[in-house]
Amino acid sequence: MPAHQVPLLPLADGAAIPQLGYGLYKVPAEDASRLALDAIAAGYRHLDTAAFYANESEVGRAVREAPVPREELFVTSKVWKDDNGYDETLRAFDASMARLGLERIELYLIHWPVPSTDRYVGSWRALLRLRDEGRVRSVGVANFHTHHLDRLVDETGEAPVVNQVELHPWLPQRELRADDRARGILTEAWSPLARGRVLDDPTLAAIAAKHGRTPAQVVLRWHVQLGNAVIPKASSPERIRENLDVFGFALDAADLAAIAALESGERTGRDPDLD
Repeated sequence: MPAHQVPLLPLADGAAIPQLGYGLYKVPAEDASRLALDAIAAGYRHLDTAAFYANESEVGRAVREAPVPREELFVTSKVWKDDNGYDETLRAFDASMARLGLERIELYLIHWPVPSTDRYVGSWRALLRLRDEGRVRSVGVANFHTHHLDRLVDETGEAPVVNQVELHPWLPQRELRADDRARGILTEAWSPLARGRVLDDPTLAAIAAKHGRTPAQVVLRWHVQLGNAVIPKASSPERIRENLDVFGFALDAADLAAIAALESGERTGRDPDLD
């Protein structure tokens, strides 16, 4: 699919993010450049990495080698929770940028709030500084509950433009999405397929058969229709292309109701309040 057909979602700071991107969590470093270039060739323009993923260098190489203008690519990275705090985050950002080999990135996130250490507000102040200095276009958070967001806004007066959270049919995050929307925050889904586990559900298989699609395409289309940004991971060019091919069909009200009934609250990752 041509990249221009992937919708751009507006962010509250005036920037825009491709709605569907390529997630590089658990993509081994030795495969990351090749798969990122495969994703770009397929039409992706958003690459999501992080210091914790240990593949920033390879993602940066793919961005530099990609046969598309740099301004067409949207790169996200994140500060790992061990580096929360104002000075620590500034140092971590410098290290990420050195690994990426890029002059600027489009989005930088606090990866986890880690409330037990109480340093995420300091990290947020550092991100605001990096944005104001022009080193990153937009700043946001990941894995923040509503009360974590409350503290950021109460103490700094500024809300993030993105909140990237675990989100899939088992964990649709209804209340958080509504709260994000009320604050002008875009909700972005990681583990959008529940690490593949949700794809065995017979409800999704039936919807997929109805539309002549795969269960993964049905779930990614569900994300798109909810208005989420979404960053599925894939380990083959075929799956990379398949995940992007979700803009040529639509789920109807019956499909959406059936998927809504799958909600169980089950997580594939940690609850952010438990760190």
